[in-house]
Formats: sequence, C-alpha cells, structure tokens
Amino acid sequence: MKIKLVSVMVDDQDKALKFYTEILGFIKSKEIPMGAHKWLTVVSKEEKDGAEIVLEPLGFEPAKVYQKQLFEAGIPATAFQVDDIQKEYERLLGLEVTFSMKPTQMGPATLAVLNDTCGNYIQIYQV
Repeated sequence: MKIKLVSVMVDDQDKALKFYTEILGFIKSKEIPMGAHKWLTVVSKEEKDGAEIVLEPLGFEPAKVYQKQLFEAGIPATAFQVDDIQKEYERLLGLEVTFSMKPTQMGPATLAVLNDTCGNYIQIYQV
C-alpha cells in the first residue's frame, strides 16, 4: 500500500493554488475542470513523483463544518516536512505568512504552524 493522494480542503481553489505554489513552493500537477470546481493537485518540487495534494473545494456542508472546527481548535489539517525549519519559518515570515505557533522543540522534532489563508492551519516540522 502506498500514499499517492491526500486532500486538503480549501475555501477557494484559485487562492489555494497561488498560496501552495507561490508561497509554499509546490508545483501544480493537475488541473482538470469539473463543472463549478476542478481536480487540482500540487506536488513537492523535491518529490515530483511523490504524493499529490488535492486542493479540495468545500462543496459538501459536512466538510465545511469539519474544516471550521479544526481551524477554531487550532489543529493543523496536515503537516509538511522541511529540512531547516528556522530557515523556512523566516522565509515564510518574509512572505507575510502568519503563524499560530513559531518553531517549537517537541521531543525529537521542531514544529511550527502556519495559516494557509484557505481555512487551514498547516504544520511544518523538522526531525
């Protein structure tokens, strides 16, 4: 069994694509129109054949509730590994990304949590 596709629910696919590519540095993989929305995926520059992230539109009411509750509780929707968390944190701050948690040591990992501007907190971490 392999992980090839994961979803991150977003309130606006175009805004999410811009944030995930221009700010976080992912690469657009697929964009297929599907009526009011699209099948929209991004991949890591470092693992172009790795898992794809579907920037999933919030077209289903329970998904909206789930995303809102996670956000209000401060729980990240997903996590991305980085090689140098302090460097990435400073780079993202320079791009005016807001963080709910600055880099914090937790056991063998250092974590930070950012707002993706699309309704989610995203954790970045370094082990």
